[in-house]
Amino acid sequence: MSDTAVSIETDWAIVASFVLYLLLLVGIALYAAGARSSSMTDFFLGGRAMKHFVVAMSAVTSGRSGWLVLGVTGLAFVDGAAAVWSVVGYTTVELFLFLFAAPRLRRFTGRMKDITLPDFFASRLGGGQGLRVLVVVVIVLFMTAYVSSQFAAGGKAFAGTFGVADTTGVWITAGVVLAYTLLGGYVAVALSDAVQAVFMIVGLVVLPVVVVASLGWGPMFDTLRALDPALLDPYAIGVGGIIAAVGIGLGSPGQPHIIVRYMSIDDPRSLRPAALWGTVWNVLMGWGAVFIGLSGRAVYGGVDALPSADSEQLFPFLAGEYLPGVVAGLLVAAVFAAIMSSADSQLLVATSGVVRDIYQRILKRDAEDLDPRRLVMVSRVVVLALCLLAVGMLYIPGMEDLVFWLVLFAWAGLGAAFGPPLLMALFWRGTTAAGAAAGIVTGALVTIVWYYTLSDVLYELVPGAIASALAVWAVSALTRKPEGAERMMGLLKGDPSERAGVQG
Repeated sequence: MSDTAVSIETDWAIVASFVLYLLLLVGIALYAAGARSSSMTDFFLGGRAMKHFVVAMSAVTSGRSGWLVLGVTGLAFVDGAAAVWSVVGYTTVELFLFLFAAPRLRRFTGRMKDITLPDFFASRLGGGQGLRVLVVVVIVLFMTAYVSSQFAAGGKAFAGTFGVADTTGVWITAGVVLAYTLLGGYVAVALSDAVQAVFMIVGLVVLPVVVVASLGWGPMFDTLRALDPALLDPYAIGVGGIIAAVGIGLGSPGQPHIIVRYMSIDDPRSLRPAALWGTVWNVLMGWGAVFIGLSGRAVYGGVDALPSADSEQLFPFLAGEYLPGVVAGLLVAAVFAAIMSSADSQLLVATSGVVRDIYQRILKRDAEDLDPRRLVMVSRVVVLALCLLAVGMLYIPGMEDLVFWLVLFAWAGLGAAFGPPLLMALFWRGTTAAGAAAGIVTGALVTIVWYYTLSDVLYELVPGAIASALAVWAVSALTRKPEGAERMMGLLKGDPSERAGVQG
């Protein structure tokens, strides 16, 4: 990990507004520490009592991370209006999840007292401990690397914004995330994500409005047309490119840190208003990111005008150029909000896999009446350990390459591995534990192999998800359905005879 500080002129207005943002997160942690954190359900799901607005905002921000604020803006800078297809993909898929998949998941997990994704698979499909261990191993491996990469991104953002060393920035990012996750568990994470969603939406709406207003709507499009007419053509990337961009949305059903949000809502019926809020926020933030890229291209002309000729530096650079220090500081906070809202969620999901599914369900399965407060204490210790592991990975020579490799496949790999088995378990009564295991392994392997062989033809998540779905179907058809499959489907659908206790 680099330990080189960037030499920049400090804007104390930016520093002050950013410090206020950090203090707000600490305040949320202190509030959440006195709220729901006394049991496993409290610590990992907020007691299944989260309101629809918080769930919607938390699901949206934890799913987007720095990829939206830095990645999509940079993609739109390079490819123009065609970047909108990636927004269309995940917005459509997540609307479907909110309206159709999430209610089934919430009803079932509430009735069965499931806390984690491995819990759901074990309750719905059976399969002994093998399936549970497989799911946990994949989650912990990818999520720890994902958290490590988020800390590294935070370190670089601190270095570029405040002139501190990358190492210092990593520890600050990790320290803030650790503080509110450790203190308040899921409540702190969800509430901070909701607050961070506001920062992100302000950043992604205010900045393009200001830049477009300064350029003029017509002159901006004239400039883009003069640079390259394809920048204004959403179909310029061709059918294959559109399928690949829309296909990004196929990853959403397989992201445990998004799925757990649906499990935490207070009432399955609240998922409909959550769908409205989540979709509006996805559309606003997505279109904002695209217009930041387009307006930035009109301002700078080409990538060489950006710091390090890196299109992903567009957002903070443009904010510093066009906005007063205090406002720019809030927009810088939006970058960190995107990073932290994913890191905290991924850290908590990885912890839940270790504590709930390995420690409680396997190592201590014969122990009777484990003290809930002891389990929460163990959870906090694991949060600390995984956080230190994520930071430590950045110090091991050569480990950064492994972290990069894992993160490269995190969205696509998790999406292909878990998405089809989860959806088929929710909607197809014939799904079996062996089928789900086959889908998880097949989806991950096809994603990796496709990336190294045919990624120029089609984004690896698309064939990975298709292969996973086929594997679930084929193996399930050849294996025996779990006992009580009809009753399980009744719980998922909310049949009147099975509704008692669904709110769980």
